[in-house]
Amino acid sequence: MKKLLDDPSQAVTDSLRGFGLAHADQVSVHHDPNYVVRAGGTPPGQVAVVSGGGSGHEPLHAGFVGAGMLDAAVPGEVFTSPTPDQVLAAVQAADGGAGVLLIVKNYTGDVLNFETAAELAEAEDIETTSVLVNDDVAVEDSLYTAGRRGVAGTLFVEKVAGAAAARGDSLAQVTALAERAASAVRSMGVALTACTVPHVGKPSFDLGEDEVEIGIGIHGEPGRHRVTASGASDITRRLVDSVLDDIELAEGARVLLFVNGMGGTPASELYVVYGIARQMLVDHGAQVERSLVGSYVTSLEMQGVSVTVAVLDDELIELWDAPVRTPALTW
Repeated sequence: MKKLLDDPSQAVTDSLRGFGLAHADQVSVHHDPNYVVRAGGTPPGQVAVVSGGGSGHEPLHAGFVGAGMLDAAVPGEVFTSPTPDQVLAAVQAADGGAGVLLIVKNYTGDVLNFETAAELAEAEDIETTSVLVNDDVAVEDSLYTAGRRGVAGTLFVEKVAGAAAARGDSLAQVTALAERAASAVRSMGVALTACTVPHVGKPSFDLGEDEVEIGIGIHGEPGRHRVTASGASDITRRLVDSVLDDIELAEGARVLLFVNGMGGTPASELYVVYGIARQMLVDHGAQVERSLVGSYVTSLEMQGVSVTVAVLDDELIELWDAPVRTPALTW
């Protein structure tokens, strides 16, 4: 294993320290327990939006803390859910007096620990709601989840919720919009190589020189099947077809197309996939009205890509387009 680390057991803490120093104008990093909050805090009277999960998916989630998106993020150890006390501390720090929405990816540990934290927060008279993100069409069940996993579509839900909170919506309204966003988004990914968790020190799975894993999870969980690597067109077709088989797209449907790198994929290859995926959506009768290409929801250094499609309406477009200023997403 070759990584730019001193002590693998301190990888998350050391990374957070540098992250906080680099973006001190936008975020504040707290240690013991670890969490990241918006610099200056949530504006008084505004709904706070909090998310989190295992580290190793950067810039998700800490990179999306800032105006117009998350008010706090809770990073667990690499590929490990944050603890309830971490989540509670982040909720307490983010609460602006109008309640807190928790956006939770559908992994068993995340769900249980965020639920526990929400109960503890309610005991302190902090009103909370939760929205589950389960956009991965690759699986119905796995060792990590009860139902589908939350993957790259989480970014879409966080952006919509953060924009709704920023415009002054109530907790109930922000929650309803986050739920609408979560129900409108689907994703499917592929791995060309495995990643190596720092404290494990070896690749999380083995792939043959000519194999790729279709339907991989962002923690290196097994996919639907392995196939022979056969070029961008065939791989992209498999991903997009899986999404289209699962999501209802009426003729003329307006969509966001998000092509996401898994950490080790060059931008040039992501744009190759984007061009193919976009043409497939157009041929299917969809209108690609918004786009995002880049490595935003990663799996350490894994080479691979995921394709996310979100069905849009006027309000979701307005919220997607609303100003955002975070370390990893700004417009």
